[in-house]
Amino acid sequence: MLRLWQHLEHVIYISDTTYELVNLSSQYDSEQAFLDALLLKAINVINDAEMGSIILVDNQTNQLQFESVIGLNSDALQDINFTLKDTFLYRLTQGRCHKTVVISNINAKSPKQYDQFVLPNASTKPICSTLSSPIRIDGELYGMMNLDSNKIDAFSDYDINLVNILTSEAANAISLYQKSKKIELLADYDGLTELYNRKKFDAMILQWQHHPELASYIIILDMDNLKPLNDLHGHQAGDDALKTFAQSLKSLWHPHFLVARYGGDEFIVLCRGPINILEQQITQLQNDLSQLDPAIYFSYGFAQYDQDWANAFKQADHNMYSQKRMKKQRNQP
Repeated sequence: MLRLWQHLEHVIYISDTTYELVNLSSQYDSEQAFLDALLLKAINVINDAEMGSIILVDNQTNQLQFESVIGLNSDALQDINFTLKDTFLYRLTQGRCHKTVVISNINAKSPKQYDQFVLPNASTKPICSTLSSPIRIDGELYGMMNLDSNKIDAFSDYDINLVNILTSEAANAISLYQKSKKIELLADYDGLTELYNRKKFDAMILQWQHHPELASYIIILDMDNLKPLNDLHGHQAGDDALKTFAQSLKSLWHPHFLVARYGGDEFIVLCRGPINILEQQITQLQNDLSQLDPAIYFSYGFAQYDQDWANAFKQADHNMYSQKRMKKQRNQP
């Protein structure tokens, strides 16, 4: 009865753990941070687990990568170059990787057979037992969770059952996390250029930190020849030009400054000076894009931004259109 009660307590704990991970998935800045939290939960729930890792699988090449590590030397692990076929999970399941497997005494196995997993430089204590559980998402092997112990026969069938429950629920949590990030991407980024969209940019303005020594500037940039590109070469050429322009802005300033597609062929940047450096960068960008085939031309306007966003935006927009009008006048006969 005591053992049954302990089992129920563990199942409830796992249920609470996965519920927490699923419902708080949006709080993590990256998938790796999410996996770190998952691995920590797993080590806490399995009594003799002292260290572990989550290894991701590249389904194109079958190469493996240690994504999350606890209690192991991550630098030593990164030096290991191995594929799915090198893992004992693959070997002990005849390549199916469909169930959790355990090695109860690594030292008793052939060193050549398990040399990848003895990892003498990866832990301060020798790894004697390892439990490896596959994580499958939408039918494909996403990765595996390895839990390690310096005890022989550390993991029982009971632990296998618990980890099966945990990795099954973890797969749901990871899938939900990935989907939430895709939704966030669609909500915050422009689908064509992958820059911030106007909604996200306007929200990020509120978090902008003014620098005591460097002034903040708004730069509004507007393509001059998007319509001619569409008319002469088709809308795909126009889309390609927008993407090229966006990538150039991203390469120049992201992630230090805020860069967004503000609508149509208009882009906006919130950045810090000195202004002469910013102007040099803009001039160089104009020169570089004008050398492309087809060439990309754009006008721009600067305005210093202190606290009055509306006024600064109006001034930058005015300066941009003034430059655009001057170009048209110069091109008139």
